Amino acid sequence: MSKIPFDPAEVENAVEVPGFLGMMTKRFQTPITPRENYRMVYEHKVPLWIPLSGDSVMLTPRVDPDNVARCFCFEANPLKPEEMVGGPDKFGIEWEYVPMVNGSMVKPGNPTLADVNDWKKVIKFPDIETWDWEGSKAANAEYVSGGRFVSATILTGFYERLISFMDFENAALALIDEDQQDAVHELFDALADLYIKMIDKFIYAYGIDQLSFHDDWGSQRAPFFSLATVREMIVPYIKKVSDYCHSRGVFFDIHSCGKNELLVPAYIEGGCDSWNGQAMNDKAMLYEKYGDKLILGIESDLQITMGQPVDKDLAIASAKRFVDKYAANYSKKPVFASAFGVPVDYTETLYRESRKAFNG
Repeated sequence: MSKIPFDPAEVENAVEVPGFLGMMTKRFQTPITPRENYRMVYEHKVPLWIPLSGDSVMLTPRVDPDNVARCFCFEANPLKPEEMVGGPDKFGIEWEYVPMVNGSMVKPGNPTLADVNDWKKVIKFPDIETWDWEGSKAANAEYVSGGRFVSATILTGFYERLISFMDFENAALALIDEDQQDAVHELFDALADLYIKMIDKFIYAYGIDQLSFHDDWGSQRAPFFSLATVREMIVPYIKKVSDYCHSRGVFFDIHSCGKNELLVPAYIEGGCDSWNGQAMNDKAMLYEKYGDKLILGIESDLQITMGQPVDKDLAIASAKRFVDKYAANYSKKPVFASAFGVPVDYTETLYRESRKAFNG
């Protein structure tokens, strides 16, 4: 695509809109749709601007029982406060809502599965053909329209799903227990097949651009397991799902919390296109070492306290530094601007300065 010079009217005519979790962001009068611009990044082309949080739409529809059970339902009809109670997920596992963390967890101490070798007898896979996909498609038609990049989420990946069946300690042990490893492989392969069927439904019902696949692999200090364990036990199934996404023209984002910088080779080997890892990770090192192989989400250098205002001049200066640092080498090492909690002044400056940098 040829360069399109920046027009100040793109910013002057912007509208302020609610973003993630109600935080305000701006929608600019862009020369191409945010969806087109976002896809350029994943296609390793220089976009017209660095994508912003308001350029994409998160989709975790009610039709998937996991999203209701985990009280993380982003769609045209989000959960009402009185519906935030938890409940059974798609496997019938009961989750409980924990108001303090604004999310749900499986009540520990009574795992459904004690030994993975018994999974075929104990775990009942859902028949997703019985879910009301037509109703969800109709209900969300407007929600996924408007030219934004549509990212559908599978909230509970491979290791997280094993935790939901077994509790954390038993799941961690199963990955390295020679008596259970073969059964873990069989279970994860069956899960991959289920997730692939869901991807087909996401494409049909919502025309998604990306799958965001949640599978947390680490704590605040270190990964839960070694790189060798991940490569042996999880990467083949991440790769199976990501390969299918790519065959259907869908990008694959891994949402994996924790200090997982040691596991980044596994994300790359698993075919992940992007990872928006938490700020506790050494993003500078990861950008230098892996930035040409994995699109990283990079935080601003602002000191942000949720609920507290950020000085406008500091926000503007921070956004300018971000563009100065990453725009010049963007064709080889693209990044996303992780914008959680940043003020609209940061968003506006990031848009304006990256438009100028990429189209000057």
